[in-house]
Amino acid sequence: MRSVRARAAIGATLVVAVALVAAGLAVLLVLRANLIDQADLQAEVAAREAAGQLATGTPYEDVELDDEEDHPVQVTDEEDRVVIVSKDLKAVTGTGASGVTPVPSASAGATPSPGDGDDDADDDDGDDDRSRPGRGEVSSDDPDFSDGTATVGRTTADYRFAAVEATTPDGVTLTVYAGAPLAAEQEAVNTVRGAMLTGLPLLLVVVAGVTWLVTRRALRPVEGIRREMAAITASEDLARRVPEPGSRDEIAALARTTNETLTVLEASVERQRRFVADASHELRSPIASLRTQLEVAEAHPELLDLPGAVADTVRLQVLAADLLLLARLDAGEKPGSATVELGALVREEVSQRTGDRIPVAVEVPEGGAFEVNGSRGQLSRVIGNLLDNAQRHADGSVAVSVAADGRGLRVEVRDDGAGVPEEERERIFERFVRLDDARSRDDGGAGLGLAIARDVASRHGGTLTVHRAAEGGAAFRLWLPRPS
Repeated sequence: MRSVRARAAIGATLVVAVALVAAGLAVLLVLRANLIDQADLQAEVAAREAAGQLATGTPYEDVELDDEEDHPVQVTDEEDRVVIVSKDLKAVTGTGASGVTPVPSASAGATPSPGDGDDDADDDDGDDDRSRPGRGEVSSDDPDFSDGTATVGRTTADYRFAAVEATTPDGVTLTVYAGAPLAAEQEAVNTVRGAMLTGLPLLLVVVAGVTWLVTRRALRPVEGIRREMAAITASEDLARRVPEPGSRDEIAALARTTNETLTVLEASVERQRRFVADASHELRSPIASLRTQLEVAEAHPELLDLPGAVADTVRLQVLAADLLLLARLDAGEKPGSATVELGALVREEVSQRTGDRIPVAVEVPEGGAFEVNGSRGQLSRVIGNLLDNAQRHADGSVAVSVAADGRGLRVEVRDDGAGVPEEERERIFERFVRLDDARSRDDGGAGLGLAIARDVASRHGGTLTVHRAAEGGAAFRLWLPRPS
């Protein structure tokens, strides 16, 4: 029962079984009702035929009962005494009177024949209405139907009886019971029921088998995905991918989504590995340099390079702060929703940079409203990183400007240095990337500033790109959306 195939097969079989049983019962009920209606019609026709003869004044012994074997007839008077029966009818149940022997007066023909009426009963025209054929009448009401049995000759069978009232010309009310056999109805119902009971198990076996095979075929790609995922888990090889079926169904979508997830996971793990390796490499140099200086100072205090030790400590502190910020960004830290005025933020950041080798030109329009939502600290870090990068590469000019740009705001930092080759304009935003590997680490930094700047811009719903500046160097453009 833990198998999807087994549950699907059992579920489908149960549903089909319930549907077939319900449909079979409905068919049997409809078939039985139709056959009983036919028997009722036959019984009513036979009863009205006999009642019509009695209504016309036909003597009891002269009433013609056709097809007495299939349609036995019993006639009773107002006192439920039997006055007429079919000649071979030996016993009957389900009618008003169970007797099958006519009363003596009835067998002697007590009912007068037409034309034997009393002369005193003439009407104004001198005619005797009761002597006319058709003086009696047959009830026009729907007959009463009942189930019973009848023994005709030596055969006892079930019958459907119709009871019709008839009034003879002399005013006697008689009840005519005529039966129609139910043997055909019973045989048809039993045949259909037997066929259903025989075919239902076979059909359910077929449904269960087909469901099992179809489900097995449909789930075969899922088993392939499971085996491959188990192999990936065991081997820890995230470069492997699960097989994608050629169909366009939900299983193919599952395989594609699984492969996309594996791709993202592989990239994340690979980025994490590179991050750990690069961070270890970057931290090794300042720590080793600082340790060397401290060991030398311990042995020869007069040789202590205090400014160098301080510089290495500051560099180590900055690198640790960058790594901590990247860790928070990778963990999904939200930038916040505080309102930040970019113009004021740029002026404040530039005013604090008193040690820059090149003065920074600030281009912020007066009276402009340059507000965005986000983290003031993180946006200040972006602007500071861009200015640091420009200071390292500029020959003699660094400028920063703030302006409106479509539905957002643009902060642009320009320098007149060598610029960034077009083929390297995306690579420089990767972590621990330096375009000039030969320059000293002290001059080039750790290669995290631009990566941090782009990550912060992305988490604020903006972009950070690099272009060629009018001064000939690089122009970094930070675009941020306005508050909605």
